[in-house]
Amino acid sequence: MHLHLDPVGGIAGDMFIAALLDAYPGLSAGLNAVLSKVDLPPGARCAILEHHDGTLRGRRFELSLPADAAAAGQGHAHHAHRGLTAIRALIAAMDLEPAVTARAANIFAILAQAEAEVHGVGVDEVEFHEVGALDSITDIIGAAWIIETLGPATWSVGALPLGSGSVQTAHGALPVPAPAVVKLLKGYAFVDDGIVGERVTPTGAAILRHLACASGMGPRTGRLAASGLGFGTRKLPGRANALRVLAFDMDVVPTADEVALLAFEIDDQTAEDLALGLDRLRACAGVLDVVQSAVFGKKGRMATQVQVLAQPQRLAEIVAACFAETTTLGVRHQLLGRSVLERSEVSVAVDAGAVVQVKLARRPGGELSAKAGSDDLRAGGDRTGRERLRRASEAAALQREDQGEK
Repeated sequence: MHLHLDPVGGIAGDMFIAALLDAYPGLSAGLNAVLSKVDLPPGARCAILEHHDGTLRGRRFELSLPADAAAAGQGHAHHAHRGLTAIRALIAAMDLEPAVTARAANIFAILAQAEAEVHGVGVDEVEFHEVGALDSITDIIGAAWIIETLGPATWSVGALPLGSGSVQTAHGALPVPAPAVVKLLKGYAFVDDGIVGERVTPTGAAILRHLACASGMGPRTGRLAASGLGFGTRKLPGRANALRVLAFDMDVVPTADEVALLAFEIDDQTAEDLALGLDRLRACAGVLDVVQSAVFGKKGRMATQVQVLAQPQRLAEIVAACFAETTTLGVRHQLLGRSVLERSEVSVAVDAGAVVQVKLARRPGGELSAKAGSDDLRAGGDRTGRERLRRASEAAALQREDQGEK
């Protein structure tokens, strides 16, 4: 699977969670169970909300704090400071799956390293302010759980909105992008869309770095399996403040490789001898297929055009075989790119013990196609029997694959 993040409005931890839950709503119950282990104050609540900004619909992820807790903290920017060691201990005490704990701790470690470089202190001396707040801890735990639950995947992100102006922090006013974001996202593509304000938060940047997101437009091929929109809290002028995720199923993408194409014409070899020679050519190692067709050659003479598909690494020996098996005096050859569907072969027993080799191919839409081997169909007898054997063997192969048999 490949997941591409399209930062239409930007990226933050809550937007990341909301976008993935919009794409995979079945994860919501599991996420709620995980976040119930976060040590939130009484009355605090995590909510996954349907959201419509007047143009697009998606989801928002929101942590609501009770009025007294919010007043005591005076908002997101003024929660108690926490060092990396304290945050790691807090996460370890939540009794999460070890892989989730490791991911969350790693995201915080990535942040700590960036903050240490920005402020010129050691990693252990870093004290988190904004990202040490309960909402950011919740965002990082939630993101870590979603990433781990989705399983192995590659990630990419489009050009990030630059933003401008300044953001108020415990260190005072800092320029946008924040210094830690600049450290974390060195090498990533940015674009200035003219909208002021913070567009990429340190938490969002750390998640991107943790995922080793490639900076670019995502996969060149793939089957779009899911998509989602995660909204932030701000309203941007003329633009949705949303992060879009596009999930691609890469298992059914045709494989790209190279094939050698050889071609020549014959006008002075008998049809009987040429047929024998081409049969021997088909049997050569590295030959994928041999086809022939009638053409008009020089002086209006009928001729046979031969085309051979072969593995590129065996090109020289197959050229030699063409000269040995036919009367041609020259062989044209070139390397061509091709796309090949995933395929496999299975043996199925049908119709009183007849065994048929069936080739299975995974189509771009995800469905399987089946093709029975023509040599094995001879056991069916006449045309009606062969057709019955073909249908039975192909159906048996597809059913076997659907049931997961080997």
